[in-house]
Amino acid sequence: MLKNTQNLTVTAPAKVNIHLAVLDRRSDGFHNIESVFLAVDFADTLHFEPLKRENSVEIVMKGGSVPIPAEKNIIFRALSLFREKTGFSKGLKIRVEKRIPTGGGLGGGSSNAASALLALNKLADSPLSFDSLLEMGTELGSDVPFFLHETPSARVTGRGEKIAPLDVPDLFLTLVNPGFSSDTAAAYRLLDAKERAPAGESVLPQKLTDTPGDWPFWNDFLPVFEEPEKSVYGDIISLLLYYGAGYANLSGSGSTCFGVFRDRAKAERSAKALKNKWEFSKVCNIKKLSM
Repeated sequence: MLKNTQNLTVTAPAKVNIHLAVLDRRSDGFHNIESVFLAVDFADTLHFEPLKRENSVEIVMKGGSVPIPAEKNIIFRALSLFREKTGFSKGLKIRVEKRIPTGGGLGGGSSNAASALLALNKLADSPLSFDSLLEMGTELGSDVPFFLHETPSARVTGRGEKIAPLDVPDLFLTLVNPGFSSDTAAAYRLLDAKERAPAGESVLPQKLTDTPGDWPFWNDFLPVFEEPEKSVYGDIISLLLYYGAGYANLSGSGSTCFGVFRDRAKAERSAKALKNKWEFSKVCNIKKLSM
């Protein structure tokens, strides 16, 4: 067991869905999906510090626009589940530097949960196998398994638990958040209420090319939004393409849009231009993960 005096700091990267096809609804209430995830080098930071009293927990959130009660915070849920499975009883203060927008389609909560599980397993001297962590991650959220794999990109299927890592080229992304959040459950209700054509042939790649203008991807959520979201997303995506993105779309069920560039200078120019209207506009790289 590591000493109770040990501190640990980990990063929790954001993700972008460059492709998202929503398939049939499963018996467990979730939907099967086909998606391509990219992890990016824009992240939250989690600091773990010891507390003297056993089984105590204090979670301090710095940043983030939506206050979350501790018992509903996914990091708290991850810790509670980890304690239940392992008997780990060390008291912990967890300080979270929150940068990833809540409800932004960038997987911030899921990434926090995955990073917390990996950190806790390290602090507890690795009592759980990777498969056990994956099982816990799936219980916490559909996107958590991707972050547990610590891969820069993957084909993601099932409800999100089936991960096939992909090699990725060096590309740059401009992320633009319009300043409002998107409710995932509400977005799925909108999707389910729409008549949609039967799922076509899968476009999941064996590898990603460095020519995003040729990518055959889409996001099934984008067409179902109504005003004002529809116009806002359309404006952001159109401007990203205007400023040279080879591919641009909505990430997840919103609300962050992104453009993919081969040239960093063009990505920087797009971010600067869009920042005049949308304050959250930043350039990032595909992350070569190392937590």
